[in-house]
Amino acid sequence: MQEPSRAREAFRGGLRAPTSGCCPGWTQANLISLPHEFAYDFLLFAQRNPKSCPVLDVTEPGETSASIFAGDLRTDLPAYTVYRDGELVEERTEVTELWRADLVSFLVGCSFTFEAALLEAGVPVRHVETGGNVPMFRTNRDCRPAGRLAGPMVVSMRPIPAEQVATAVRVTSRYPAVHGAPVHIGDPGALGIADLGTPDFGEPVRVEPGEVPVFWACGVTPQAAVMRSRPPFAIGHAPGHMAITDARDSDYLVP
Repeated sequence: MQEPSRAREAFRGGLRAPTSGCCPGWTQANLISLPHEFAYDFLLFAQRNPKSCPVLDVTEPGETSASIFAGDLRTDLPAYTVYRDGELVEERTEVTELWRADLVSFLVGCSFTFEAALLEAGVPVRHVETGGNVPMFRTNRDCRPAGRLAGPMVVSMRPIPAEQVATAVRVTSRYPAVHGAPVHIGDPGALGIADLGTPDFGEPVRVEPGEVPVFWACGVTPQAAVMRSRPPFAIGHAPGHMAITDARDSDYLVP
């Protein structure tokens, strides 16, 4: 699928699949929808943790579309997570009947956005090669809390050939609105990650000899904050199953 509207139509029709590599050139985003009473806390949380939570757009309470997303936020993502009191109670392919008039939705930058640029620079992206989901991990690095919200930084991991790590850093640093440069390179233990083969979200990928695990801040961080802070209700995207927006990747590229 090449056009966001076509992809959203497919998801609305029931297609469930990770969106890495889908609609090249179009920006993908994480979704977190919270009751209005938590909206300021989340905005402050995002402002204090811009690497993990780069906000691209915010809706008015109850709105089901956004300026960069002409589809329906209730139906046009491939999969959603639903939280009650911080507990993940279900995953589903639409949330229409659960939508509330007080929900404020935040679209947060996603590292899938810069993967096309990595591939163009000759840097391999393993989960794209295998057609799977990117592995994501909770870390031992706590975000700066804000109001009632607190939680750990979540990272995504891509194994990069050692000789191409500098290229990966250079390419991704030009996309600060979608997490930008890596937050860590090398030893996963430094982030409190015991086993790369058991990600907290997504799917494991192989790390070949001569490759280095490289970690980027991840937009699942807001959901980790929901799990720790336990607001009464929240809706997110299923990790790796993103909102495909009508913005272009080039909109977020800096010189």
